[in-house]
Amino acid sequence: MAWVMAWVGHRTPPPDTVGLMYMLAGGTDASNVDPYADRPSRGGSWVQTGPHLMVVGSPSLLAGYPSGPRPDTSRPYVMWAGTPYAHLMIPVR
Repeated sequence: MAWVMAWVGHRTPPPDTVGLMYMLAGGTDASNVDPYADRPSRGGSWVQTGPHLMVVGSPSLLAGYPSGPRPDTSRPYVMWAGTPYAHLMIPVR
């Protein structure tokens, strides 16, 4: 919850505090690179994700996973890379 409260409050999440979250109904996001985007960038589209787990608070875990504006949401990827809110998205099938 501390990570979510930091994101919502535009504060830095607590360091070295790993958390696990899930969205079993999936969801959509305006941006995979901007944690505060309220709509897709011009010419962009909503990022659609199915059911997934999210691992937060572990920057070392993110190394080697892809990131960027148009992720393949069927495979693990980093959301909001380069921000304090970067986290690993893991699809659940």
